[in-house]
Order: sequence, then structure tokens, then C-alpha cells
Amino acid sequence: MHGDETVGREILLHLIEFLVTSYRRDPVITRLLNNTQIHIMPTMNPDGFEATKVPDCYYTRGRYNKNGEDLNRNFPDAFENNNASIQPETQAVMNWIKNETFVLSANLHGGALVASYTFDNGNSVTGSSKGYSRSPDDDVFIHLAKTYSFNHASMYKGMGCDSRQTFPEGITNGYSWYQLEGGMQDYNYVWGQCFEITLELSCCKYPPADQLEKFWRDNKAALIEYIKQVHLGVKGQVTDRNGNPIPNAIVEAKGRPHVCPYRTNEHGEYFLLLLPGTYVINATVPGFKSMLKTVEIPDTTGNFSALKQDFSFSEVSIRSRAASCPKTPLYQDLERASAATKPTLHILVLMTVMLVIFK
Repeated sequence: MHGDETVGREILLHLIEFLVTSYRRDPVITRLLNNTQIHIMPTMNPDGFEATKVPDCYYTRGRYNKNGEDLNRNFPDAFENNNASIQPETQAVMNWIKNETFVLSANLHGGALVASYTFDNGNSVTGSSKGYSRSPDDDVFIHLAKTYSFNHASMYKGMGCDSRQTFPEGITNGYSWYQLEGGMQDYNYVWGQCFEITLELSCCKYPPADQLEKFWRDNKAALIEYIKQVHLGVKGQVTDRNGNPIPNAIVEAKGRPHVCPYRTNEHGEYFLLLLPGTYVINATVPGFKSMLKTVEIPDTTGNFSALKQDFSFSEVSIRSRAASCPKTPLYQDLERASAATKPTLHILVLMTVMLVIFK
């Protein structure tokens, strides 16, 4: 994403080579590839990479694209209007996210050693006043971050890159570290229905070439274990009485509402990353009664397949209309709605007190 943070670019090239050369030789990799659709984009900012001529551990102009824009401040933000001029690279990635059914992802950076998870921005709805911006799936994000950190050669130690910067267990909530708007991981989670974390892979942003092999060894197991986590939780298909898929049906776990509801894709498929446990899955086709199903989710990552739970709406025989969330600060609207209810509560309390007095 940042052209001068080169370790991620290089280890993804190593990952591609490792996957294709291990297929049919390594049973785990073979099962992983047979059961997982994997997309790898080694660089989002080729211009920034080309502009960085001399290796430098710190800040360089290669961080930005050719137009001088930071791509990790360039996405629509769920908390505030960042007035970003969407760059061609950003728009291409947004189109890619829209046209694929991504479930799990990571974006790779350098300059620190930590797995950071959403939210990067926040407001009172997500508890940012306490220095932590919590998503409805905070437990899953912590698990994902720890999966990477604990399988990395040293990230789990949480030492950071200097004495001022430590990360217990090698993970951090993005907002707790520092607030940013227009980040890719928040965009992916809110509008892409995809759980993304940010991986900071090296204290030195652009290290000497002779260190790259060690970086690959340090990250190899963590990358593979992280990819396996796409098989957590529950998946399935929503169909009508004729067995036809219903796109844009809302499917979410009760108690975990997303500000932009998670919907089925064009094939009527849904995917929800959830830790092992008991959940009530709520499927809703607009205009019809919701369908609830209780599921017991085991740890399915070793089987390379999430628990399957389908929904069939016998009274439905029409295709649901296309639905999308506006690219506006959705959590800002939710904050306003929350604030608007408070005076009503105060009035109700006052009326109750007055009734007691008059009695």
C-alpha cells in the first residue's frame, strides 16, 4: 500500500512461489488451495515503489502515489467525511472488493512490528472516548490478530521497535495506537463485508536486500495460518421456494449488527466469521418474515470449511432488489440517532417524577 514499505511486497512474492511449488507436494497446502479462493496483490502502489530509489528505514516520498496521495487515508470513512479525492489505485481496489466476495484479508505495511485491527477511527458509538474503538466483531478481530502474531517468529513478544512503543502480545486496536481516517481495513469491514487487519512487518521500512530471506522465514507460518482463518464460522446459501438463490438477503448473527448490514452475494451466498460457540443466525429477505436458526459452531479451520447453514424462504419467489450502503459516515449518523434519544429519556424520567409528586 505504501510504496516505500517493501517487506510486504517481497514476502507476498515469496508466498505465491511457495503456494504453487508446494501444491501436490505438501498435504496441508494442497488442501488449503483445494478449498480456498486466494487473491494476492503484491503491490497497491507501484509508482511509490519505483520512486524509492535508495533503501531507507524511515519516511520517504515513496509512501505516496504519483499524485502525492497516501492511499491508506484515501478510502471513504465510516466515521467522518474525509473529503478524499479517490485515487485510481484506490478506486481499482474498491471495484475489486465490490466485484468479489472477499471474506478475510490483510494489508501489509512496515515501520513497526504489530498486527493492528479495526477500527482505526471511531466515535462514541464504538467507545472511542475510552481510547479503544470496538467493532461488533471485536473478539474475532483479536483472534485474527493473535493468530498472525503468535505464528510470527517474534511479533508475539510485543517488543515494538523502540522503548516508547510496545504492543502486548504483538497486537493493537488501530484507534488505540493512533487515529486515522480513510483507512482500508475499516472500509473493507464496513462496506466490503471482509474482515481485514493491518500487518506491520518490519521496523525498517525498506531494509537491505540481504535481509529479505529472513523476513520471509519470520512470516511464512503466520501467513499460512492466517489464510486458514477464512474457514472460521458459518456460511451458506439463501434460496427461494424454487431453489433459486436470493441475492441481497441480510444474514447476520444476532447481537452483531453491522452498520452496513451484511448481505448475500449474487449467488445467494453468505459468509460470517465467528469464533466457536452458539449463535442465532438471522436471515431476512426485505418484505418477508425473518428466519432464525441456532447453530453450534466448532473450530473448523482444520477442516478447511466453515459450518454450512442454508436458509430456504418457501414464500419467496422473487429476486431481491439490489441494495448498497451509501459511502457516507454511517457511524456519524448512528451517533446522531443515539444522541437524539437522550432528551426523550430525560423527559420520561421527569414526567415519572412529577407523577409521583402529584400522587
